[in-house]
Amino acid sequence: MRIWSIHPKYLDTKGLVALWRETLLAKNVLEGKTKGYKNHPQLIRFKNLEDPLHGINQYLEAVYEEACIRGYHFNKEKFVLYEEPLKVNVTTGQIEFEKQHLLRKLEQRDKERYFKMLEEKNIETHLLFKVGKGDIEEWEIV
Repeated sequence: MRIWSIHPKYLDTKGLVALWRETLLAKNVLEGKTKGYKNHPQLIRFKNLEDPLHGINQYLEAVYEEACIRGYHFNKEKFVLYEEPLKVNVTTGQIEFEKQHLLRKLEQRDKERYFKMLEEKNIETHLLFKVGKGDIEEWEIV
């Protein structure tokens, strides 16, 4: 399971579809609807929120919006819209780690996106996140 901190616009088709599926799985875990993945490290930052479902639903909303931009048909009924925006902290080290991780995937799967991302100086985050200085997040498996 990979719930990216970087903006979903950087993902290739396979990555975006996987992100949607994996985030829906994470939502099911947070709702107590599945027994698997309960202790997955990617869920820690959501579990630490005052309202984890608010965070994961807001995350899904942005993934859905990226899918719509690309002309994909993800099911909007799979998440709940919240009027109050939420911000979750993420570190510069985590963003750099994810950038390098995604570059390795794109190099194999989508050369065009790979070369575009190589040129990116300032990687945008998913809209849920606010960046602060720091190393790779403690929950990340390196």
